[in-house]
Amino acid sequence: MTLSTQFFTMLSMIGMGSLFGAMFDTYQRFLNRPKKKAWIVFINDLLFWIIQALLIFYTLFLVNNGELRFYIFIALVCGFAAYQSLFKGIYLRLLEMVIQFVIAIVKFLKKTFQLLIYKPVVGLIQFVITIGLVLGRGLFTLVKFVFKVLLLLLKIILVPLKKIMLLFWKLLPKGIKKIVEKLYNRTAGNFMKIRNYINKWINKWKSRKE
Repeated sequence: MTLSTQFFTMLSMIGMGSLFGAMFDTYQRFLNRPKKKAWIVFINDLLFWIIQALLIFYTLFLVNNGELRFYIFIALVCGFAAYQSLFKGIYLRLLEMVIQFVIAIVKFLKKTFQLLIYKPVVGLIQFVITIGLVLGRGLFTLVKFVFKVLLLLLKIILVPLKKIMLLFWKLLPKGIKKIVEKLYNRTAGNFMKIRNYINKWINKWKSRKE
């Protein structure tokens, strides 16, 4: 391994140590340990350490083809110590600012969505439902009114018509009355036969179905 490769390896491992410190603080900030169950915390910790190991090894592979040296661990510790002493306070304040900024943007987008999309759509749906109910009630009231008017008209028309028919029937000669009665009885009898025939077939069909 050449001196330049060793130098770049040292610098990259110092950087990875500092990056590890920043990622560890970020992980701690979002994990919220007291509110999580122990097994969830354990799985998260395990995944975090695996990812960090993979990142460090991948960086080492890019710099010196993955050759391990004792000074690499020293460089990682130095990078982590440098972060803790020099950059931790700045990074945590910056991280908190970014988090609050993202939260503010999310709240703004949420309010914008509610004002421009959600509330207008809900209001439109409520308006359509209200109009539908009003129109339905109005139509139902109109139908009831028309039905009552039609019944009243039928009564007004049928009562005089019935009296006129009775008067006309009384004025008819007896011979015509007998012919009309025979025709009425014959028609009624035919209707009774047809109804009995239909009832007979309906009863047969029900018995077969059972």
